[in-house]
Amino acid sequence: MVRRVTQTIFVLLCLCASAPPLEAQLTRFTTVVIDAGHGGYDRGGIPSQRIPEKVMTLDVSQRLKPLLEKAGYRVIMTRDSDVFVPLPTRVAIANSYPNAVFICVHFNSATRSGANGIETYFYSTESAPLAASIQGAVLGGAPSENRGVRRRGYYVLRRTTIPAVLIECGFLTNPTEAQYAQSAAYRQKLAENIARGIRNRPALAARTDFTNRSSRVDVGLQPFYDQRFMRDSSSKHHKGSKSKKKRSSSKTKHKSTSSEQ
Repeated sequence: MVRRVTQTIFVLLCLCASAPPLEAQLTRFTTVVIDAGHGGYDRGGIPSQRIPEKVMTLDVSQRLKPLLEKAGYRVIMTRDSDVFVPLPTRVAIANSYPNAVFICVHFNSATRSGANGIETYFYSTESAPLAASIQGAVLGGAPSENRGVRRRGYYVLRRTTIPAVLIECGFLTNPTEAQYAQSAAYRQKLAENIARGIRNRPALAARTDFTNRSSRVDVGLQPFYDQRFMRDSSSKHHKGSKSKKKRSSSKTKHKSTSSEQ
């Protein structure tokens, strides 16, 4: 009996010694779900853009995929061609991979041509380190202003059950950033830096300024038709928030933000 107990304790100690630290267990994931914004009939961005946003987001995503696969991750694309994918489908794809992270790629737009910079959004607390890491990595290789890491209740972030972030890779309404975005070399650099942010999440997170702006934005963002506001039937507060939006929109010249909600 004593010998059996001793053997059991020895086995448990061996298991504990071989197990990775708790932090490593919590931050470990084997799959990355990449969500290229827009697609199909939804061009995204602005109508006059020479290269539609949907093409740019897909291009960055397709460049990101082999970089992550080379690093050992399994990569899932919510779309890998010019097709429209509804919000619930994007979320369902992400949620079908529990040991994963969700990366949504977009380019920004505003009513002011002077608006510029890169920003990364998250919703859940678990997603914040990933958002900070990607923001810091992308800023390291982009000639753009740091618009920060922000908390926002966009649909694809709010309804996913895995860490999820949405990165806005610069403003297509800004002449300088639009010119960069139309460069294949720059989009390759974006993909490389996003991949670096995913791989080095713990190391980079502490270096990035964190701002929690859940109730306002600096400039009006474009309405993403494939990421429009979607009501939760179980929630009762949306009607009130909708009326508040109408009142607040009359006091500003900015476009209403319906993207990714």
